[in-house]
Order: sequence, then structure tokens, then C-alpha cells
Amino acid sequence: MSLVLSNAGARRIFLARQQLSRPRGAMSRAGLLELIDDLGFVQVDSIATVERAHHHILFARNPSYKREHLTALLEKDGALFEHWTHDAAIVPANLFPYWKHRFARARATLAERWRSWHENGFESYVDHVLERVRREGPLMARDFEQEPGEGKRQPGGWWNWHPEKTALEYHWRTGALAIAGREGFQKVYDLTERVIPSRHFAGEVSEEAFVDWACTSALERLGFATSGEIAAFWGLITPEEARRWVEAARDRLVPVLLTGADGRPRASHAFADAATAFDALPAPPARLRVLSPFDPLLRDRNRAERLFGFNYRIEVFVPAPKRVYGYYVFPLLEGDRMIGRIDMKADRKAGTLDVRRLWLEPGVRASGGRLDALDAELARLGRFAGVERTVYLDGWRGE
Repeated sequence: MSLVLSNAGARRIFLARQQLSRPRGAMSRAGLLELIDDLGFVQVDSIATVERAHHHILFARNPSYKREHLTALLEKDGALFEHWTHDAAIVPANLFPYWKHRFARARATLAERWRSWHENGFESYVDHVLERVRREGPLMARDFEQEPGEGKRQPGGWWNWHPEKTALEYHWRTGALAIAGREGFQKVYDLTERVIPSRHFAGEVSEEAFVDWACTSALERLGFATSGEIAAFWGLITPEEARRWVEAARDRLVPVLLTGADGRPRASHAFADAATAFDALPAPPARLRVLSPFDPLLRDRNRAERLFGFNYRIEVFVPAPKRVYGYYVFPLLEGDRMIGRIDMKADRKAGTLDVRRLWLEPGVRASGGRLDALDAELARLGRFAGVERTVYLDGWRGE
């Protein structure tokens, strides 16, 4: 028999599995590692309109989050590493053996693809860059901007990268190099065996075990999912591999029929013990929260729209005249509902969080209590981002 979920029930499950229903107590370094392990990964992004995505994602789940704990877990403890899921992300280091399959798949396709983006001679840089890192230790792309005996070279290639930067990224994407740290937001590359602890670096898993882990761990973190959503979670396997896994795992799964935000029934899959597991999940807190545009709750835009009825897109790369809302607009979560979005920016020189505009979803009132809750949340986020007060531009407060 199918497991039937109401829309409210499906939202509650997904919010809990995305760690947005966790208690808010003080979080230690070990607690932060547990949180990231439960999430699976945290997306990294350089845009700091208010705060960088990885910091904001973790703050939204626990306001006691400390940036220095993340740095220590990455750069001192070797408990986390940076690599690629659907995008650049911070990942628990105990998952590194599975990433070896990503490296192998990337090696099979990436060299030829990148070679087509560059002039002849790309290969000559690949071994040279790896040898310099091996010999000299951790290096950044800027360390290659002027080779010994050369005049200053102009950058070139894809995204205006110089060839050595491309080679560094190639070695990172295919596993020979890892990110040992960052200066500002610039990557520092070193040999992977000098970055990943040996207990994780030496691990090996079979191709079959890799695919089973990728699907099992994705479904655990999603709660319920289609095969396409399972494949998309880590971005490590193909939709066809996920579809075959679902077929082979029928005895471990139960069909799910959930109601979307539009009232339409949608078929999905969950583990056979899902009903008992879902009953034990907590309800989300009623408070209002500002989410990062890269929050994992919304990463799969189609899934978010089906569950929450919330159509959300990042318009960073949309030409200004064509934007519906703005350059970098933040989603608003209240309890188990997406209630709107807000356009704002931290002016660190002035010490202010400048709010340009608030849009509430249809049927959501700009009541005094709701706006007071928003004020309180913006004050918390502003303090975290290092500014002192919220300013509604032109005196506007959203009434």
C-alpha cells in the first residue's frame, strides 16, 4: 500500500530532514560537524550581499553558529573538505571514498571538454602545475600569474582564467588536488593526500556500493523523493542509475502519494519504515527566518514549488531590466510556509542592513506582529553579518 501524505505533512517532513526543525541551543564544533553531516553538504558561494551562502545556511539552522568552527573543521581537523555536488560545496571528509568515483568520471570527460575551450598546449600546463604544488606546497592561482623568467602575462581562456588556473581547477575536479584553505575567498590548493586525513583518503568502495550509497543517503536526507530527485541531490550519479536503483530496491521502499501545494497528488518513494520514522520528526518552529538564496530547502526549485507553492529563482545572472524582484533576493520562511521574499544588502561601511523592498505571498498579511517578527529576525541576521541596525530605505517598513 502507498503511504499517503498531506501537503502539510510533506512540508513538515522535508523541513525536518533539511534540519530546519532542530533545537536552537548553543552549538559546539562537534555539533556543527553533526549538522553538516545530517545535511550532507553546504553550498559555497562567493556573493556576500548580506553574508556568504555557507555561513547563512548554517546560521538559519542555529543562530549560535560560529564561523571559526567551520574554518577549524575544514583547515585544522580535516573533518570537512570542499568539492562539487550540484555546485561547489563543503562535504564531510568521511564521504571522500565515494568522491573517488566522481573524480574517475570527471577524468573520463573533463580533459577533452576543457581542451576544447582552450588553445593548443593546455596539456603542457597540467603536469607543470601539479609538479609545482608537489614541490612547493600549497599554492594559489595568483602564484602562477608570473612564472620565473617571464614578463607579466595577461589572463586568458575560459572565464578569463590563465591556463595554470584552469589546470589547478582540473586537478581539483579530478582529485589530484584539494582545497587546503582560503585566503579571502581565493582557493589554496595542495596535494589531496596532504589535505584529506589518511583514514579517509585510503578508503575504497565499489561502483555498486557507490551508487547504492548515493541513492540511499539522498533519500534519507530528502525523506521522500522521485528517482530524478534522488539523482539530483548529490549530483554524483545519473538519473538512469537512480531509476535502476529504485527498481532494484523495491523491497526496501514504499510508494508515497503526497499532495502538492496545488492540491494535486504526486507519486514518490520512501523507505519502508517511513511512516514510523516520519511520526517521530519534530514540527518546525513557528518563528520567521530569512533563508539564503542557496539554502538546500530551495535548491531543487521545482520540488520547492511543488511542496510550498513558492516560485523562486535567483536573478543574479538576469539583466537588470528583466528582473522580476532583484539581484539577490532572500526567501522568507515562517513555520512551515514560504511567506515572501526580501531585497536587502549589508552596508558594512555605514553599519546598516539596508532593506529595499518586501514582497509577501498572496494571502499573507503584513500584520504588525509579522512585521515585528521580521524586524527581530533582520536584527539577528544583521548582527551576524556585522552591521548594527536595520534601515528601511525611504522610511519604508513594508506596511
